[in-house]
Amino acid sequence: MLEWTSDVWGKLMGPYGSGEGVPALLQQLMQEYNQEIADELFQEYLFHQNTIYTVTYAAVPYLAHIACATKDLKVRSELFTTCGIIEASRDRNDTAPFPTTWTQLAEDVGESTCADIYSGYIKAIREMALLGHKVLAYATHAVEDNVEKRYILSANVAYQGLYEVANMLMTFTMGDEYVFACPRCTQDVYLWPNEEGTCIHAFAQDPVFNEEQEAHIVIPSTKFSNVEQKMLMEQAETVGEHNLVRDLPYLTSEINCLSCGVPIQIWPALLSIFDS
Repeated sequence: MLEWTSDVWGKLMGPYGSGEGVPALLQQLMQEYNQEIADELFQEYLFHQNTIYTVTYAAVPYLAHIACATKDLKVRSELFTTCGIIEASRDRNDTAPFPTTWTQLAEDVGESTCADIYSGYIKAIREMALLGHKVLAYATHAVEDNVEKRYILSANVAYQGLYEVANMLMTFTMGDEYVFACPRCTQDVYLWPNEEGTCIHAFAQDPVFNEEQEAHIVIPSTKFSNVEQKMLMEQAETVGEHNLVRDLPYLTSEINCLSCGVPIQIWPALLSIFDS
């Protein structure tokens, strides 16, 4: 981990400028975890609009250390989710010894320092991944909110490299709508649960602005076609994320495009939005 006293922190960048203030916040969290400080660190320095920064890579090993060392299961769960969101937002093209976008930083602080920061991040993410079963067990017994459960599930799949699935879950956190484009005509398809929450209908236009349009029935699939879908359903059932349990059979089914009529496999069309 990058030492507290290193002047490198001042050369790392966050969304609003230098990361020189990050060590002090991390030290406070390690002494006594405080949610307000954790929120300030995340929102002001580490993450903005699905983007992470050089200072994020240096900070994550400290967050992982807190998560692995704490006996407070809620704190562990929150840090597990935070680092999962960060990992889901990492550039898929990042490779060792460090991301190619760090060229200027490497000139400023040295290639070996950049390599140490990056390898420390990767090690921390692997350590966080090992907490998955404990955090899911905590969510099963102690978390009631479906949105919080969905964030935990999204973090868990991010640690497993399923970045598109993670980002899909984080985008449609409420389970009250899903939107994807037809791969042929590029027109959007809107999936909405009915008022009773018992099934999902498809619409050609946004139902918020076109309330009188026809609702098309989506036939749920009776089996899952790949391992990631089965795993996600099992985990959603385990933690009791009821909206996702309801939605997955519909999200993994097929529908004819409401604009051009071509058959669409919903799952790959939905995930393609997040393929970067």
